[in-house]
Amino acid sequence: MDIKFYQGDIPENLDLGKQIAVDTETMGLLMRRDRLCLVQLSSGDGVCHLVQIKRGVEPVNLKNMLGDNSRLKLYHYARFDVATLHWHLGVMAQPIFCTKIASKLVRTYTDKHGLGDLCRELLNINLDKTMQSSDWGAEKLTDAQLKYAAQDVLYLHQLRGKLTDMLKRENRTQLAEASFAFLPIRAALDQAGYENIDIFSH
Repeated sequence: MDIKFYQGDIPENLDLGKQIAVDTETMGLLMRRDRLCLVQLSSGDGVCHLVQIKRGVEPVNLKNMLGDNSRLKLYHYARFDVATLHWHLGVMAQPIFCTKIASKLVRTYTDKHGLGDLCRELLNINLDKTMQSSDWGAEKLTDAQLKYAAQDVLYLHQLRGKLTDMLKRENRTQLAEASFAFLPIRAALDQAGYENIDIFSH
């Protein structure tokens, strides 16, 4: 694993290709309360680019990359990341592939759909989740925090490959693609306060 760390924004000439793994770290799980602290990116080449979001600094290059609709964005639990990036940066980072949604559509033999579960079963890789709940708003992040953050995007390309094959096998590719396309609307509902309300229920 190679980690590149940036404060405020990514370099203007950074090219991560057409499939970009994306993750976020925030001060907590309430989007309207908790600020965005870190954005993680990877092209699947073993290099993880970590961007510390700084108050008063607009990450123009990062926003341009995330807002480029010609680049597929890979997430684990895209519902949160997509809504958070839009809420805090004003950019809708799509088109989308979400490994959690794909997992729930095809790994119906289990209720374990966390990133660690997927990496362990599909890639035979054990992730260290020790730093999951830590102070991401700190001025200086620790090496352990950076390593944890990096691993959240390091394997998403490989997982997409495995899950794409399973979706095809189970004839659920179209359902997955429709679910991914709906995520910007799901994000808007979350932003509007409908996180825990099922508007489709009777």
